[in-house]
Amino acid sequence: MAKAKQVAKDETRIIKIFDTTLRDGEQAPGNSMNIDEKLRFAKQLQKLNVDVIEAGFPIASEGDFEAVKKVAQSIKGPEIAGLCRSSIKDIDRAWEALKYAGEKGRIHTFIATSDIHMKYKLQMEPAQVLESAVKAVKRAAGYTPNVEFSCEDAVRTQLPFLAQVVEAVIAAGATTVNIPDTVGYTVPFEYFNIIKYLKDNVPNIEQAVISVHCHNDLGLSVANSIAAIQAGAGQVECTINGIGERAGNCSLEEFVMILRTRRDILPFITGIATEQLTPASRLLTNITGIAVQPNKSVVGANAFAHEAGIHQHGMLMDKSTYEIMTPESVGLTASALVLGKHSGRHAFKKRLEELGHDLDDEMLNRAFERFKALADLKKEVFDEDLDAIVTDESREEDQYKLEHITVTCGSFAVATATVQMEINGKPVRTAELGDGPVDSAFKAIRKLTKTKAKLTQYNVGSITGGTDAQGEVTVRVEEGGHTVVGKGASTDIIVASAKAFIHALNRLHCKQKRLMDAV
Repeated sequence: MAKAKQVAKDETRIIKIFDTTLRDGEQAPGNSMNIDEKLRFAKQLQKLNVDVIEAGFPIASEGDFEAVKKVAQSIKGPEIAGLCRSSIKDIDRAWEALKYAGEKGRIHTFIATSDIHMKYKLQMEPAQVLESAVKAVKRAAGYTPNVEFSCEDAVRTQLPFLAQVVEAVIAAGATTVNIPDTVGYTVPFEYFNIIKYLKDNVPNIEQAVISVHCHNDLGLSVANSIAAIQAGAGQVECTINGIGERAGNCSLEEFVMILRTRRDILPFITGIATEQLTPASRLLTNITGIAVQPNKSVVGANAFAHEAGIHQHGMLMDKSTYEIMTPESVGLTASALVLGKHSGRHAFKKRLEELGHDLDDEMLNRAFERFKALADLKKEVFDEDLDAIVTDESREEDQYKLEHITVTCGSFAVATATVQMEINGKPVRTAELGDGPVDSAFKAIRKLTKTKAKLTQYNVGSITGGTDAQGEVTVRVEEGGHTVVGKGASTDIIVASAKAFIHALNRLHCKQKRLMDAV
């Protein structure tokens, strides 16, 4: 078999990383974030050293506008992008939020170009779409030279028309042109040929960076992104943990680590601080409540785990036998034990910072008190325990708060839960019978909150090992077509369940309020 060609250092090309976790990632069911959560995650993306942060869709709601504005005001280093349709109103609203980032503000405007989208969604002729695209880019370029234009559903667009649109928007002022696989339809060799076609048939293509945005409906988003940069694309749009619409987006951590690990044959580099990948993944999980599958590449719990005897033997002899990258390169450490009950505030704060958590003094004080209380209950306190504590303390101003819960149950007793909550600052209390302790607790919470939300998923797991481990509960609830995820942790699984359900109800309330504000 022929050896792969080794890549010389002077042949490498820099690929820009455009992170859309806060926009496309947030649009997936259960992933919605409030302003504070978006800002927390944007700060982690800053540490990760992404090139562009797409902070939201400013015209979608007042909450989204304020989130983009806050990120634009607070984040230094990465460019800050806001998505908008090809309408004057959208573009003007986007710049109202992005202007605080100055020259780092990027207006990202789009319109669909495929026959199926133009006919059924837009109900527009190709000439009208072309005119709208050019008009939008010119409007955006009047605010900033940092303009990105996306041809939605580009891979199902007729290539001559795609080339015509790309040439026109570059002439109008677009400095980045995005060729997205909006529905995750293409395959690597086809995507390579689409990008190559544009390189060969758009006269002014060198005046703009070609960007790609791949969805994972067929599980090919990362492979397609690799093919695109091999054909000449210079920017890849992706998300942490691969979250996003439907099956998600190109996974940032997978794409980046492919380039780093296979630099011998892939002549591309990024500016990503890969040691921040695991902290970013964990922070996103804590904010959204959506766990990463254990066998997830790079950041999954099993990514660096070895159980088979032959694998373990190889690892003991030389780690390179079964690990193609080091745990340290993605932000994992060999030490499992983090802190104990005798640890001080300074050490606690430093470890939180290493895990990607940036808390103000008030939140830090509350988290430290929680840590001390947990350390008295557990022999060992792990990173995952700290993540769970910060998740609880970093949540939004909740409408519903759990004060305390008492449950009695047994083989010959009907489960009874007494729950006291604070709702809009007022204490309320009730007791309910149920088919088991969790059911009775949830019935009491439903009665107090008067919710009609339907519980569609309930999962219980252990954050760490041992009988003194914190239990972690994840629930999914749905009401009125809106689905959210809630998460709770405690050494008492019933308390964790109640926290998770209440967290979900708070998130549902926030989401409904944001949608009402947008009307």
